[in-house]
Amino acid sequence: MAMATTTNYGVHKSWFPLFEKWQVQIDSILEDVYSSKSNIKTFPLKEMVFKAFEIDVADISIVIVGQDCYHGVGQAMGLCFSISGDVKIPPSLVNIFKELNNEFPERNYNFKHGDLTEWMVRENMFLLNSALTVKQSAPLSHIKKWEKFTDAVIQFIIKHNANCVFLLLGNYAKEKSKLLGVENEGRCIKGVHPSPLSAHNGFFNSGVFKNIEIKLGKMIDWQN
Repeated sequence: MAMATTTNYGVHKSWFPLFEKWQVQIDSILEDVYSSKSNIKTFPLKEMVFKAFEIDVADISIVIVGQDCYHGVGQAMGLCFSISGDVKIPPSLVNIFKELNNEFPERNYNFKHGDLTEWMVRENMFLLNSALTVKQSAPLSHIKKWEKFTDAVIQFIIKHNANCVFLLLGNYAKEKSKLLGVENEGRCIKGVHPSPLSAHNGFFNSGVFKNIEIKLGKMIDWQN
């Protein structure tokens, strides 16, 4: 496999120092998970793996960290909790939309699809999966492969962006809070995962999205 370059990944140039440092490891992971020898599909499509990194690290306003890519056919598209617009909205994202309407009923949000690209483009949200790829129908299958890299991503953001707010959803994502250090605790919000298995145990009525706006000192347009 020919060595890739930072431009091959499709990331914004502000991420080049990070990707150049991790290039060997990234190429090794990609070669492994997208091996033509495997009969098991990997999601998302290879060209979508680094979609979240298309924005300038210095412009990020909100970092949302999830756990794993969606592992169903046609779902994962490189942004955590987001799916392609023509795919049925999965339960976790349904619950996110419900909570947004619970917290901001006066805004009359109308979520007709699950593509969150507008959050990234319009609001400069960085939507990071803790694992950037997954095997079909095998949740957490690649979590260990990407763990050190996504740790490095968060540390890179902290170094190059002093103003963004972090929302960590789920126990695995909340473990990333240790990377922020005591000095950054004030811009970190921890929440229960919106999965149907846990949403009723602390995600609903948690106020996490209002808390984001309070910490940023501005209103966010959550319409996708």
